[in-house]
Amino acid sequence: MFSHLTAVVLSLAVVTAAPAEATSSLVPATDREVVFTVDGTPTYGTLHVPAHRHGQRLRAALLLPGSGPTDRDGNQPHLSPNTLAQVVDALDRDRVATLRFDKYGTGRTGLGAYRDHPETLDYPAFVRQAKAAYESLRDQPETNPHALTVVGHSEGAMTALLLGGIVRPRPIGLALLQPQALRLLDLVALQLHAQIAEAVRQGQLTPQQQHTIDAAIDAAVTALREHRPVDPTGLPPAVAQLFTGFQGQNSRFVDSDDAVYPPATVAALRPETRVLLTCGTNDVQVTCATTDALTTALRRAHVSGPGRVRLPGVDHLLHDAVHPNTLAPAALDALHRFARR
Repeated sequence: MFSHLTAVVLSLAVVTAAPAEATSSLVPATDREVVFTVDGTPTYGTLHVPAHRHGQRLRAALLLPGSGPTDRDGNQPHLSPNTLAQVVDALDRDRVATLRFDKYGTGRTGLGAYRDHPETLDYPAFVRQAKAAYESLRDQPETNPHALTVVGHSEGAMTALLLGGIVRPRPIGLALLQPQALRLLDLVALQLHAQIAEAVRQGQLTPQQQHTIDAAIDAAVTALREHRPVDPTGLPPAVAQLFTGFQGQNSRFVDSDDAVYPPATVAALRPETRVLLTCGTNDVQVTCATTDALTTALRRAHVSGPGRVRLPGVDHLLHDAVHPNTLAPAALDALHRFARR
């Protein structure tokens, strides 16, 4: 496209210099490292700025990763779907600048100030880190501070909801991609119950074993919420190990994350905030049914659309069977419709 534009400019140069000056003012797309400090921790991220006119202020989006050790690109050790990096590419097509960063425990940021006492790291620390990232994006010379959005994936979508009620200026839109829409331990229990039911369907467990395991799962959730040790009796080894991991060093984070009920956060959003909520029909981690209460809360809060969009055949990483390594067309379409409105 640009080579064609250059040819046109050259052909008109003999008439006037204005087109050549306009061409020279076009700034190419670029990525640059951004560093901001929160709670004594330097946090490292990447600002992507699409091609734009010199001096133009762009719409911009803060990208928030999912749970666990997920870095700025949406990757974890031994798992590299590049989910957030692919979202960057998608939003670039709509001339939306993006900031993504390595949250605590990932990438260049690492544990930062929590290195010597990781057991004190809780979910509100991640929210403060995301708030500082939003403020950094707001203050970039290429971004329009009154045209900011937050795009969160999985747990990052819950963080996006919380940011929507506390940052200034308020974001004009939120994209909640396969969001954590229930309390953490309720969602974990639903996932485990579904896995046990599938094992029964395949003949790997008996209905009686299912009853015993389901009861043990519910008892484990109750124990965690009452700050009691989890009794592993009746739990399969892998499930017992999961609940063990929720205790000890991780207990403060789990307790503070589980305290958030996402539908209750919606009331703090600015009315008419544009909200996209996606759920994939092949997403076994966040099923569409788990987003029902959040969808209802958003509707009652008088936010604007597009609202919930079901993505046929799409999994939790926004892929489908035909596109296992890139964003599925249905996910891309939802993002573009959100960005262009």
